[in-house]
Amino acid sequence: MAAPTDTVTFTPPGPGCWQLDRSHYPGGTTSLSEWLMEGCGRGMRRAFEEYGMPADTLDVRFVNGFMYTRLRPLIRPDSPSAKLPPAPLLKLAVRLHPEMRRRAARAASTLAERPWRRVVDDWHRSVRPGLEARNAAFAAVDPAALDDAGLAAHLDELLAYCRENFELHFWLHAFDLGPIGMLVASCERWRIAAPDIVKALGGASPSTSAPARAARELRELVAATGTRPRTLEELRGLSPEIAARLDAYLALRGPMLVTRYDLDGMTLAEKPGAVLASILDGGAGEADLAAAEAAASAARAKVPDDERSVFDERLAEARASMDLRDDNGPNTVELPVGLLRRGLLEGGRRLVAAGRVADATHVFELRPEEVVPLVRDHRGPSADELGARAAERARLATLDPPATLGPEEPAPPLEVLAPPHRELVGAVQSVLVHLGMAAAPPAGTLDGTGIGTEAYRGRARVATSPEDALDSIEPGDVLVVRFTTPAYNTVLSLAGAIVTADGAILSHAAVMARELGIPAVVGARGAMTEIPDGATVEVDPVAGRVRVVAGA
Repeated sequence: MAAPTDTVTFTPPGPGCWQLDRSHYPGGTTSLSEWLMEGCGRGMRRAFEEYGMPADTLDVRFVNGFMYTRLRPLIRPDSPSAKLPPAPLLKLAVRLHPEMRRRAARAASTLAERPWRRVVDDWHRSVRPGLEARNAAFAAVDPAALDDAGLAAHLDELLAYCRENFELHFWLHAFDLGPIGMLVASCERWRIAAPDIVKALGGASPSTSAPARAARELRELVAATGTRPRTLEELRGLSPEIAARLDAYLALRGPMLVTRYDLDGMTLAEKPGAVLASILDGGAGEADLAAAEAAASAARAKVPDDERSVFDERLAEARASMDLRDDNGPNTVELPVGLLRRGLLEGGRRLVAAGRVADATHVFELRPEEVVPLVRDHRGPSADELGARAAERARLATLDPPATLGPEEPAPPLEVLAPPHRELVGAVQSVLVHLGMAAAPPAGTLDGTGIGTEAYRGRARVATSPEDALDSIEPGDVLVVRFTTPAYNTVLSLAGAIVTADGAILSHAAVMARELGIPAVVGARGAMTEIPDGATVEVDPVAGRVRVVAGA
């Protein structure tokens, strides 16, 4: 139950209208993560300028530990007025404003040059290998083997690395989501429904299903032994090949955050039971490549003959960018922040032993500038101060925050923009709608967007967090959550079906369901309130509907 907000003030963090976003940080965000998330504004500002977008950046601020975003305008971004001038005047201002004119020219070049092709190629050739090498180097450091000065230096390097990666993470998102938005927006112009064309992207994201594939290969080796191990050590002892594969799996994914993006989330190595369950009982399949090709052919047949080359080009580019979309987070955020968590906890354990803090997890209450002095020299906030910060953060996390802060800020109509800007902004709007970040359906319904071709009936496991899901789900359960992020990937291979209250056809849950062959209904707004935990439910992806068959 959310706590009342009458003793806490939610003040707009700046001019304009700010939208609540709980998709990555649901509340109670640590100061360190708030600092890292400053990379969103920097990365998006860089991408917007390179694209020639008619906006400055996607600004991110935290209010009482809750994340709010605002699309910062390019013209008069801090104006106190929420009213737009008349359309003719606005159109003239857009045409005459020097920076808008420069950006319109840049946007035209973007549409002609399609820089996302270069970025996707760079990702595979150099950016990802470079990240993998640096991540492996940090992972090879044993924090427990360092002295205090060495551990402080290690944490200082990790903080700088994570800060750099957050900016890269959001810059990359402009190039993985951009081509998908271009495809969907074009198809809508050709009267092809978004769900129909998104089906053609099935199988385009092998990174999404890579953990499930690795677990399935281990499962097949275990099944051949005729033994069901009860622990990871028993699993490792079944054969040298199984031990080698398990060790490789954990070396790559063990330090990775799997329950949330914040530092107080848990890594896969901290959840050995979940690792064992995903290996022994994960039932996820694979994307239906034949269905994807059939969807592509059916969509292409609806495109006018003279534009089919455009369709082919945009579909190819969207497919190429899909893998970057889900490969981005693990390499830039989930593994680096998991390694930072590991190092901080080692520092916390030492500080507890020295009587300097009361709880090792209180290191997560530190501000960026406080980490090195406290770990190295025990200088900084007292144990009482850190304990008070932890208690206050936990209290704020229970609040029910407003959905918006500040006066309504209407977006300028598309028709006042230059043609290249209209095309780019239209693609962005398509992405936002089909991610489920705009035009949400009414609350209280169990209808949504379906992924899959067959209905599934099973026990509902309603979870309010990835931790709850990991602790409660059993193989074949229907996972019912507000939304999923890559933090849920370990759990999803155990689910028989997925239901989310938020999201749409391009949301993480929809992509995972498509890549793993799991039936799903996303955007069923009443899922968290109308489905009792333990009830038997039927998930019908064809109808896009969830039905409660029997009570818990």
